[in-house]
Amino acid sequence: MKAKLNLTLLLCLAIFLVATAQEKEIPPLDNPMSVQYLKKNLKKSQPRLVLNSKIEKQLKQKVLNDPVVKNMYKAIQLNAEEALTQSFLERKLQGRRLLGVSREMLWRVNMLGMVYRMENDPKILDRINDEVIAVCNFSDWNPSHFLDVAEMSMAVAFALDWTAGDLPKSTIEMAKTALIEKGIKPSYNPEGNTGWITGHNNWNQVCNGGMIAASIAIAEKDPELAAKTIQRSLDGMPHALVQYGPDGVYPEGSTYWGYGTSFSVVTVAMLESSFGTDFGITDYPAFKESAVFRYLMNTPSGWYFNFADCGDKRGESGDITLAWFGTKTGNSAFFEKDRFLMHAEEMGKLSRLSGAGLVWLAQYEEKADQKMPTAWKGDGSNPLVVFKGDVNDTHNYYFGGKGGRATTSHGNMDAGSFIFELNGVRWAIDPGNQGYHDLEKTGFDLWGSCQDCQRWTLLTKNNYGHSTVTVNNSLFVNNGQATLEQFQAGEKPQATFDLTAIHGGNVTSAKRTFIKDSPVSVVIEDEIVISDKTQLITWQFMTTADVEFVNGGAVLKQDGKTLKLENLSHPELSLSLVSLYPAPMELDRQIEGLKRVELRIPAWIIEGGATKIKIRLAGE
Repeated sequence: MKAKLNLTLLLCLAIFLVATAQEKEIPPLDNPMSVQYLKKNLKKSQPRLVLNSKIEKQLKQKVLNDPVVKNMYKAIQLNAEEALTQSFLERKLQGRRLLGVSREMLWRVNMLGMVYRMENDPKILDRINDEVIAVCNFSDWNPSHFLDVAEMSMAVAFALDWTAGDLPKSTIEMAKTALIEKGIKPSYNPEGNTGWITGHNNWNQVCNGGMIAASIAIAEKDPELAAKTIQRSLDGMPHALVQYGPDGVYPEGSTYWGYGTSFSVVTVAMLESSFGTDFGITDYPAFKESAVFRYLMNTPSGWYFNFADCGDKRGESGDITLAWFGTKTGNSAFFEKDRFLMHAEEMGKLSRLSGAGLVWLAQYEEKADQKMPTAWKGDGSNPLVVFKGDVNDTHNYYFGGKGGRATTSHGNMDAGSFIFELNGVRWAIDPGNQGYHDLEKTGFDLWGSCQDCQRWTLLTKNNYGHSTVTVNNSLFVNNGQATLEQFQAGEKPQATFDLTAIHGGNVTSAKRTFIKDSPVSVVIEDEIVISDKTQLITWQFMTTADVEFVNGGAVLKQDGKTLKLENLSHPELSLSLVSLYPAPMELDRQIEGLKRVELRIPAWIIEGGATKIKIRLAGE
């Protein structure tokens, strides 16, 4: 009995020490927040969220004489005019989400609110008043899906702040009460959806940002609640910020970088304008470096390197979140001037934080150009490598490869996969993401990530839909981590990922090396040590190009261009083609022309217990 008790105590101590060590790995933010600090340091006058009197004075000057700011403000005016024509919002859920309604409110407030700050138009004020009353009359803001509450809270907080006391007193009181009762208090419900407080993904950034906005808006009404909530958020945010380390990779992909990071930068802007400090967010390790990640995820074709649950293509207008990093660094690569200068009428519906974004566009000052890397690695929980051509590259070369694990937030079984673009064509594709609601409404379990969960039946989520290596036709091990083992820059950059863990015991060892061996080609080398479980190794290449098999490989044709797929290691084995259009399941994303080129190597032909697969993709 005593031995069992000692063993239990040792296990508890070990768990405690591991947890403590993990906590020590998360650098905290500066957090002096208390009621006393709040009352002493919070700016008393409004506006104070993103704007304050000094910032607004500069902004009004830039709206008049800075071409970028002037043009973006014109686009905001057009968006505000469109908002005036819309019906008032109603509490209508889509599935389990009110998120679309909350986002629409945040867009309306950003557009109308910024126009009101610049023009003081009573018609705009009346509309903001009506919008606020409409959403504050909702029975709740859907706390079971707390993103909905967070975005609505930020919207109402901005509406109160940017009207700076000009709304009717009854509306102001109604809005502050709603922010407390429908916004902040549900975040303290122990039975509610509050894992985001110290979560490690975009929910942390969005929800903590929304609660900080709400807290500043109600600070005079309930300073104790405001200070407690801001303090909690400053303690919680590092759990998400640490995920950018060590090199700036956002593990959930570029689309979610745009979501989570946009709320972190607007939180910085709110804290700076309200308290004169961001409490260390901007300089958090690898946070600023993530702008390089975002920049490099934009490929020459206009698509993203769309790993994880990422969208396919970026919008046409300028990236206001990336522009914030341009303002902080002076790096013109992050400030997409040409996109911000496109005709305002052509920008369409702006992103919902563009009103706030106008502020940091006005703060931008270009510094000495910083050369962006053409061979880059980003380590971390979802490690990546990117090889690009230089600024004079006429072939528009782009290669992106990755490791990681499927159980990363919004992750897929895509370790070892890659995309490849050359001469304006995406030859190796990632199947990308598909709409959540369309899947969820069928009862499909999209979010479970256990080894046998439904998520992995989708071609967009499992390894059969990615350009990687599959062994024994098996799914990858869901929690297997593919690590970046080696990276080398230079004229012929290369990187090696250790994929052993994703295959479980199906192989003894699996390592994949990517080499940019010329300005128009890439080599993929797989070194595999088989085990007694190894039966079949399948090398996979996903493409929408037309494929013609030839001796030693295949010729791919698309958009009038040609790419050779050279089977350098196993020329005696023929490649095969699997059509994936239509996709295997009705719920799968349907991608016209999608196909999987395979090189299938049975274990019985492998001599000496190991094999090297070497494939070269070469353009003209």
